[in-house]
Amino acid sequence: MSKNKRIEREGNTVKTMIAMYCRKNHGGEKLCSECAELQEYALKRLENCPFGEGKTTCAKCPVHCYKPQMRERIRVVMRYAGPRMIYTHPLQAVSHIIDSRRRIPLKNQPGDKKQ
Repeated sequence: MSKNKRIEREGNTVKTMIAMYCRKNHGGEKLCSECAELQEYALKRLENCPFGEGKTTCAKCPVHCYKPQMRERIRVVMRYAGPRMIYTHPLQAVSHIIDSRRRIPLKNQPGDKKQ
């Protein structure tokens, strides 16, 4: 994962949400192959995000980099896990809510280093 704190935090949130969803809907402690594929896909998209530290949450992003099928899958996961995170992972949930308040993502500036 990136050294970029914002992207890293978002990645950890996605991992938590997918793990919560998989545990409840597919059983077992480890991610099933379907959820592991979704997690890998989501993390790769985050790693290549053109907005970097200035990004908003993916739901509010003007650039939709997810394929429609994967976007629907992550939406289902987030609808399930999002409301439950406040009880199980309150700091991640509050950080995600704060990040979602950012309306317009800030594009990386020419002098910024992509970490």
